[in-house]
Amino acid sequence: MNQGSEPASQSSDVDALDSYSQTVMRVAATVTPHVAALEMSAARRNGRVRVGAGSAVLFTEDGYLLTNAHVVAGTQRGHAVFADGNRMELELVGADPLSDLAVVHGRPPRVAPAQFGAAESLRVGQLVVAVGNPLGLAGSVTAGVVSGLGRAIPVWSGGNRRVIEDVIQTDAALNPGNSGGALADTHSRIVGINTAVAGAGLGLAIPINATTQRIISALLADGRVRRAYLGLVSTPTRLSPSAVIRTGQRDALRVVEVLTGSPADKAGLAAGDILLAAGGRPVSDAESLQRLLFSDAIGEPLHLAVLRDGTEIHLTAVPEEMVSNGK
Repeated sequence: MNQGSEPASQSSDVDALDSYSQTVMRVAATVTPHVAALEMSAARRNGRVRVGAGSAVLFTEDGYLLTNAHVVAGTQRGHAVFADGNRMELELVGADPLSDLAVVHGRPPRVAPAQFGAAESLRVGQLVVAVGNPLGLAGSVTAGVVSGLGRAIPVWSGGNRRVIEDVIQTDAALNPGNSGGALADTHSRIVGINTAVAGAGLGLAIPINATTQRIISALLADGRVRRAYLGLVSTPTRLSPSAVIRTGQRDALRVVEVLTGSPADKAGLAAGDILLAAGGRPVSDAESLQRLLFSDAIGEPLHLAVLRDGTEIHLTAVPEEMVSNGK
């Protein structure tokens, strides 16, 4: 009986593996043409030298590409090379260090733009495919599952501390050359822009959602995004049953770290606090907080409802403008 079942079980495993492989190959084949190798340069005494390198995703027909802000930091010009060998000269349009997103522009390419998806639809455990084009090695592909959503990570940039919010975490390993590449769902839609800013091998991506679409629009229009800065690192958390009854909400943000001297620090927020609401609106993930922190929030009191040791307290922070020195 067991002998008869083993071939069937093995066949089932092979079929499952083949289905997984077919999905990854299909997504890779669809997405790879939209992803370019990016090399940015800066003027020096001995001419132009390479300063940043990574990947970029073509997202418009007229030659606009999306990449990471840390890839283009300190540069204004560069070039991109697509998988088909097509090369284009680029100029920096704008960058937003807080989201780690940047837009560059070149002449209209021969390839079609990628299709954006909605990161809001992602679920933990869902299959995703990371596609990069590091150093011209077209079609660097890794696959994995979504292992976390709504993360906020602290990083160092130029000796300064900052926080990248609402990050997707996957087990699709990345290296620095994949920064700026595409994270795609099984329908080949771009749901994130990969970032290896926190270290090689850690699979992180900036989500494509309503907030980042607003950031991209601001970069296209003005070359910059005026952002309000709080200075906290958080992670989504499910409230206890008793807290659900008291507060009327199921999810909130647990404060993991408060950056010294930041508006959140000055307001009295502390690691371990549970942030229930900001500006009178419930917050349940990093995006729900991030969407409140655009230019109209700078310098304006922001009322915070916080659960601390089982007691709800109210604090007031005054967000500051994020500036290029690391805020």
